[in-house]
Amino acid sequence: MSKQLELPESFVRFLEANGIDPSIYNEGDSLPRYVRLKPGFEDVVQEIESEINCKMEQLNWLPGFYSIPPHVHIARSKAYQQGKMYGIDAASGAAVSALGISPGDHVLDLCAAPGAKLCMMLDLLGDKGTATGVDVARHRLSACRTMLQKYGLGERSRLFLADGTTFSLPPTTNLPCGSCDEETFKQWTSRRPYKERKQVAKTRNNFVLPHDAHPEIVFYGHNSGVIGLQKKDLFRPLDQNDYANCGYDKVLVDAECTHDGSIKHIQKFEQWGWTTLERRVLDAERTDTNLTALQLNLLRNGFRLLKQGGILVYSTCSLTHAQNEDVVDEFLAESSSAELQEIEMAKDWPCRSGRTPKTVRFDPSTSATSGLFVARIKKMAPEKNVL
Repeated sequence: MSKQLELPESFVRFLEANGIDPSIYNEGDSLPRYVRLKPGFEDVVQEIESEINCKMEQLNWLPGFYSIPPHVHIARSKAYQQGKMYGIDAASGAAVSALGISPGDHVLDLCAAPGAKLCMMLDLLGDKGTATGVDVARHRLSACRTMLQKYGLGERSRLFLADGTTFSLPPTTNLPCGSCDEETFKQWTSRRPYKERKQVAKTRNNFVLPHDAHPEIVFYGHNSGVIGLQKKDLFRPLDQNDYANCGYDKVLVDAECTHDGSIKHIQKFEQWGWTTLERRVLDAERTDTNLTALQLNLLRNGFRLLKQGGILVYSTCSLTHAQNEDVVDEFLAESSSAELQEIEMAKDWPCRSGRTPKTVRFDPSTSATSGLFVARIKKMAPEKNVL
């Protein structure tokens, strides 16, 4: 039987005000865990099952994903330690799948840390295209870099410490290295010059990048389009209109939210302290206009960086309408070139329709996953003025 979680009254009021049934948080102990096998390792399933002493159930609606009992931990398994599989909720995997990534795409993950979705993007790209990850938190981006290196997926990736609402760097391609000087990017290494290490140490306590700070590249792979560029070229943004032709093919905006849809996340507050939940989830400035304004600005900027004909997916792990349908509706109302699209593959997903037509929602009761909202938006040609 699932453990009955004693939720604080203030959180119960927050849930009820948003039409969310508090009883879903008692289902956390019965929800399965999900793992994704890296392509090419499908033949090690029986070996993994023997090691973790349980059956891995393949999901018929999401390629490469398996469910395992909630009490099973994979961190000590050889397959996990050798980078053959990683943990990622199936709902998050569905959000990445909704992008329709093809080999050769240039993909942007505007809120990339801690990195599981970025890993899946790179798996889908294979040996063509690039993936750019952006996050505002240095320590979370460091974890993302570690994950890319562990799973051998750093070759075509680059990571920027930057504000996702203002990030303005296009995808790039490799250029020949002419006169390689200290301003030209060479092969990435974790060893940094003394001056750079001193600067990092000076700012180590600043976990979150200031709003007006310039982007900082913290990792790049050999085929990520960075080596051979000069710094002035890498950090030179395009004019707004140029992104229609030279922007990203696919953009994921998995926006910062109150995380109320993540059952396991909310359960952790029982150990962390409910006062921490008050501060992180229920603070009025986060759950009212400030947070939804941030989400809308992330969506706006992600769409700006998208090329014409490209696809953007907006998602959050909140179950509230304010952070999901309301944000999407407001964005669509102000952008004539944005078209909300049907997610065709969702016909086979264990999800339900969102309040806004063509959007979908996952929740513990319907899909046995964490809660997640997903909307797929295409960038159309701008309407021409008719004289």
